Amino acid sequence: MTTAPTSKSTTPPDRTFALSKRLFAYRPGLFVFNLFMWGMFHVAPALIILAVSRVFGQLDQAEILRNGGESVAPAIAAAWVFVAWFAVVRASRFGVFYGAFRAFIEFWYTLDALVRRNLLGYLLTTPGSRRLPDTPAEAVSRFRDDVEDVAMYTEVWIDSAGIFLYSVIAITLMARVDPLITVLVCAPLLLMVAFVQKLSPTIRSYRRRMREATARVTDFVGETFGAVSAVKLAAREDGMVAHLRSLGETRRHAALRDVLLTELIRGVNTNMVNLAVGLVLLLGANKIRGGTLEIADFVLFIGLLPRLTGSMGYFGDAIARHRRTGVSYDRMTRLLQDGSDAKIVEHHPVYLHSGPPAPPTAPSELPLEELRVSNLTATHDSGLGVRDASFSVRQGEFVVITGRIGSGKSTLLRALLGLIPVQSGTVEWNGRTVEDPATFLVPPRSAYTSQIPSLFSDSLRENVLSGSDEARLARAVRLAVLEPDLAQLPQGLDTPVGARGVKLSGGQMQRTAVARMLARDADLLVFDDVSSALDARTEAQLWDGLFSETDSTCLVVSHRRAALTRADRILLMQDGRIVDGGTLAELLDRSEEMRALWTDGESQGQGGVKR
Repeated sequence: MTTAPTSKSTTPPDRTFALSKRLFAYRPGLFVFNLFMWGMFHVAPALIILAVSRVFGQLDQAEILRNGGESVAPAIAAAWVFVAWFAVVRASRFGVFYGAFRAFIEFWYTLDALVRRNLLGYLLTTPGSRRLPDTPAEAVSRFRDDVEDVAMYTEVWIDSAGIFLYSVIAITLMARVDPLITVLVCAPLLLMVAFVQKLSPTIRSYRRRMREATARVTDFVGETFGAVSAVKLAAREDGMVAHLRSLGETRRHAALRDVLLTELIRGVNTNMVNLAVGLVLLLGANKIRGGTLEIADFVLFIGLLPRLTGSMGYFGDAIARHRRTGVSYDRMTRLLQDGSDAKIVEHHPVYLHSGPPAPPTAPSELPLEELRVSNLTATHDSGLGVRDASFSVRQGEFVVITGRIGSGKSTLLRALLGLIPVQSGTVEWNGRTVEDPATFLVPPRSAYTSQIPSLFSDSLRENVLSGSDEARLARAVRLAVLEPDLAQLPQGLDTPVGARGVKLSGGQMQRTAVARMLARDADLLVFDDVSSALDARTEAQLWDGLFSETDSTCLVVSHRRAALTRADRILLMQDGRIVDGGTLAELLDRSEEMRALWTDGESQGQGGVKR
């Protein structure tokens, strides 16, 4: 059996490069194509400015020739050549941008889909049971915001290559004209990169606090929507609003710090650009007046400088984005809990341009002969839970687990099915040890309905079928005693239900979940008190239909007489342990606890212990 996962350290910052490198290698050809296309896009302005500079140079040469009485035709012809150069490069850049943009969108969405696929795949299919480290709303935030940050981090790498190449070309051209001005221009920009590097820990800290504050707001809003009735009943609306306002203020302050730091970096970048342009204007103007700097060279400086200074600022911003991406990797690694951070960037098909393959066929197993549980222990952080539970269920039996509230009945079922971590114990299917109940005890071996089932915001038909064969629908609805309710629904089986549809009663939701379970073949049917919201007549119809039309083996948590009187065996639980077992008559004869439960049930009109 699977033990509870231990805490795992977050991804260290120096892993961001390694993880991103592995991610980019998923589509290496597309990555290289992006580098090439965006490289051409970013280098093209240098070629354009060079052409403009040469045009001014040829016009200046023509003026000199004219003053000397020589022919200006060669200079004018050369100027037109550079004008044509300018036009071709300028027009080509539009086409390059179109192709580069399409390639980037393809690459971005591919990596975005891959990371989400890996996170979801790990949570759904990895052997063993585990709880989310935070709330579902926080997990959604990581799937949405952190995955997007990682996918968009590709922009840094793709753009950096072209921007770096542009910077090398621009610095080389400028240094050939005037090394001193070039050094004076580049020095502040290099200081900017060092400034951002120094702020790296603060950048990570502010981004993490902002994400955590956002998650707390999302969690509270989600919990509030799920408890509207309780809030109204307790008349706590003002308190809830005040708490939400407090969480919102905390998030506002955290987001403000994160945004202000980002804008500070951009503001310093902008000022560096202005400073560099000012230096060129001051030094360049003096050199032109002194005759040591030609007009063409001055145009070259002025044309290359804004993009060069922006490029240097870009590298400073890239460092900040690298740190923020490290935070996103940290948060996703925490979501994986006991999984390696390399799971985030594993290579798997994502099927963006084709449909997924057919799902794997159902496992071929011998029908259930006996399910045996030995010394199963699963405790919660509070210390409550199940300890040393041992029992068996044989083919065709109807076994009922009963006991008072808090005795551990539901915990026992969830631990048996691998839905929660366990500390010790074994589960055997036909004498063979089940290593991972969470993936083994699924249809066609086992099907489960929880005490409080969840429905999707979809039609009742889709909630019942959940991918099963349409031919199974009528039988499942009949056995779940849902047919009388269909006449009351506006569109029958096509009625939308769930959060954005018709709100079903507790009994209707339980029977819909039972129908969903019966729409698929399963040797073992596991019910967690699904009749608790049913009247006696409906419950009797439910069990009668199962007994008359199916030969399934049933393991049922219940306190109701309809189930207890039909049970082949009853397991009596008390304080997290199975304290007795046998037929109803045997337990009533020898167990004071069972007699008390039976008496309490009789006083409630339905026979059973109120949960």
